[in-house]
Amino acid sequence: MCNLETEGTKHGCGHYVITKKLRKIDCGNRYCVWSIDHPKLCHPCYCDKFFGPDAKETVTASTPEYCSDCDYWYRGPGKQQRTGRR
Repeated sequence: MCNLETEGTKHGCGHYVITKKLRKIDCGNRYCVWSIDHPKLCHPCYCDKFFGPDAKETVTASTPEYCSDCDYWYRGPGKQQRTGRR
């Protein structure tokens, strides 16, 4: 799998959200759709379609706020009402 070097924001929930992709590190695997070695005519394509973990994450900003996904589930309309029962 190919990897990325990125810049992003670290949120209060702990998530890192990418704001800029700096460069791709090519894995050289012909079965990875992001690699330069992947054949152009690969049909039907069952090759890897996801990047691996970021090779380098540079935090350019930090915020105490939750990311948009966590804000919805923990503070917004997706939040479940908790009862005293277990």
